[in-house]
Amino acid sequence: MSFALSPEHETFRRSVREFAEGEVAPHVAAWDKAHHFPVDVVRAMGDLGLFGLTAPEEFGGSGGDFTSLCVAIEELGRVDQSIGITLQAGVGLGITPILEYGTAEQKQTWLPDLVAGRRLAGFGLTEPGAGSDASATRTKAVLDGDEWVVNGSKQFITNSGSDITSLVTVTARTGTRENGTPEISAIMLPSGTPGFVAEAAYDKLGWHISDTHPLSFSDARVPADHLLGERGRGYAQFLATLDDGRVAISALAVGCLQACLDLCVQYAGERTTFGKPIGAKQGVAFQIADIATMVRAGRALTYQAAALKDAGASAREFKQAASIAKLYTSESAVTATRIATQVFGGYGFMEEYPVARFYRDAKILEIGEGTSEVQRMLIARGLGLPVE
Repeated sequence: MSFALSPEHETFRRSVREFAEGEVAPHVAAWDKAHHFPVDVVRAMGDLGLFGLTAPEEFGGSGGDFTSLCVAIEELGRVDQSIGITLQAGVGLGITPILEYGTAEQKQTWLPDLVAGRRLAGFGLTEPGAGSDASATRTKAVLDGDEWVVNGSKQFITNSGSDITSLVTVTARTGTRENGTPEISAIMLPSGTPGFVAEAAYDKLGWHISDTHPLSFSDARVPADHLLGERGRGYAQFLATLDDGRVAISALAVGCLQACLDLCVQYAGERTTFGKPIGAKQGVAFQIADIATMVRAGRALTYQAAALKDAGASAREFKQAASIAKLYTSESAVTATRIATQVFGGYGFMEEYPVARFYRDAKILEIGEGTSEVQRMLIARGLGLPVE
């Protein structure tokens, strides 16, 4: 199928690039050093309509396609990966579950502010003992009269403790099925709910600008109507959400790849050794050519997967495309940042140069939204192999 970006997509790309280069790039080094989460920039992204790209007009969105969201994430990620993941998580993990599974009342209550970028929402799936095996969640929710009582913890949750976070949706055990497996449901917990605490932010290797917290729940009570979607379908709902997220992470990785290519081409043309630009040396030039190849291939895989989503492809076909795109682009981004750091030599080891930040930020791309190992497992299963 055709998956070339339309002229409208390219015009939109230019507008997001202009925003990223004008509003983010001049400040990103200072924000990264200070681990500062720029609420004003998030709101400006909302004003630009980025959080509402896939939301219907009735909630303040533009009713656009998934491909446009990927374009925006790529362009933000080209300047800074933390800002890119803030948009990706804000839409994919905050807005989308409510949009897909929420009641009319839930949508009217939460979506307008989320779509406008005035507020953010997170989704709590991962726990200390439940990462790739997310079905092993230990967080519990018990229905007590007309309230859910939630106890447990979550970790590595994006957009969960900022000044503008309005709620976090969490998966929790709400019972046991007849076959002995846990019944897992999704429940929305508004910020400020007694017993719900966003603990101190993590001191992370990368994504220093992104808001990421562990969460704890101690007899946190919310009304029964805060159940999101059908009881017992929370885990399945989130697995479906992950497929979208993997393509969005791929777009973020493509932004990282493009940044590495741009930085290396410029530096290799300016830096001289023995009277010649280092770009004249095959040992340098060939590695940069490898990055260019990764950019081209990664972008093709990402936007092919996005096109499948927009075309209403089957869940099976989309899942396979999403995992392939995520696996290739995330591992390529790690390789490309290593090459870029090497091209810059000693300067690449200095935090004043952006390649150092991209190097730190890239590793999580192989982990978040499903590790590379999980992607290989899913791809193999999609080929009909009985892999466990």
